Amino acid sequence: MSVRVVVSGAAGRMGQETCRAVASDPALELVGAVDVVQSGRSLADLVGGGVPGLPMRGDLVAVVRDTQAQVVVDFSVPESRMKVFSAAIAAGARPVVGTTGWTEADIAACRTLCQRHGLGAIIAPNFSIGAVLMMKFAAQAARYMPSVEIIELHHNQKLDAPSGTAVKTAALIAAARGDREPGEPHPARGQEFHGVPIHSVRLPGLLAHQQVIFGGLGQTLTLVHDSLSRESFMPGVILACKRVLELNELVYGLENLL
Repeated sequence: MSVRVVVSGAAGRMGQETCRAVASDPALELVGAVDVVQSGRSLADLVGGGVPGLPMRGDLVAVVRDTQAQVVVDFSVPESRMKVFSAAIAAGARPVVGTTGWTEADIAACRTLCQRHGLGAIIAPNFSIGAVLMMKFAAQAARYMPSVEIIELHHNQKLDAPSGTAVKTAALIAAARGDREPGEPHPARGQEFHGVPIHSVRLPGLLAHQQVIFGGLGQTLTLVHDSLSRESFMPGVILACKRVLELNELVYGLENLL
């Protein structure tokens, strides 16, 4: 039996790509599309061929209950992240979240919701398998070359800075090297997260890119990941849609599924 999936933020660029990916996977079934701005419009008219002609609706809870959806994939906007997560859990669906802007307090609240309802969820700063590998390699390198800075570059429509990927990378680096205390802030040199300086670039023409630069005695080591199209995130999204059904708690970070 296929997994019944609703996409929240379906009219956005990531939402549209997710609808295509879910509709094309034989193990998944796209049963609902939620978008407040485009409510009432046909999903097929917006996205094109290959997706069902579902009407986009604005009430996530009603869509989940009407379709008996098992998973809600959320690529909406940061200010809606907690509302969408809570609504999905309350309706009995498991959230798979790519929306950005999460704080440690948010994540703790989501863990509590999952425990209360006995449902699993996945929040991933990045669904690209290559980006997840880059983060894991950075954590390994930090054990041997602890001096590091991160440069992350994204398109100019990205709403948050620094990116969730960069913050997650910094957290993994800090854990690997023993949670160093943050140093003094230097505004011209980015902002420190977990003691790691992060520099954010926002320009048209970019999509999603990150460099992790380590410095040591007489040498540097640079890890680079580039997402050249939004298709790069879809294998991770599909993996999460399938694996989240096995969970009864929140998992933060796709690396925990690899």
